[in-house]
Amino acid sequence: MSILGNIIWFLFGGFLLAISWYFIGILWCITIIGIPIGTQCFKFGTLMLWPFGKQIVYSTSTVSFLVNVLWLLFGGFALAIETIGCGIILCVTIIGIPFGLQCFKFAKLALMPFGARIV
Repeated sequence: MSILGNIIWFLFGGFLLAISWYFIGILWCITIIGIPIGTQCFKFGTLMLWPFGKQIVYSTSTVSFLVNVLWLLFGGFALAIETIGCGIILCVTIIGIPFGLQCFKFAKLALMPFGARIV
C-alpha cells in the first residue's frame, strides 16, 4: 500500500516539494558554514519524494534549537508556507485528505528540521 501511496504522492505534489527542498539546500551549500544545513535539506528532499512507510522522530537539544532558529529565518518559513498551501489544496478532495495530512506533517518538519531523524 505504501508503494501506491508514494507513487500518487510523487505525482500530486511530492516532486515539487522535493525540488523546493533541493533548491534551498543548494543555496545553503554555497557557503562553507551552511553545508551541514544543506545536506540535511537534501535528506529531507529525498523524504519528500517517497514519504509513505517512514516516520519522523524529533529530539531536543540546544544546538538543534539554535540551528532551527537560523533555518526558520533563511528558508524554513517559505517551505512551511508552501507545504501548508499544498496541504490545503489536497484536503479539498476526499481522496487527497491523507496526502494533505502528510503535507501538514511536513510543514512541521519545514519549521524544525534539525534534531529530526527519519525512521
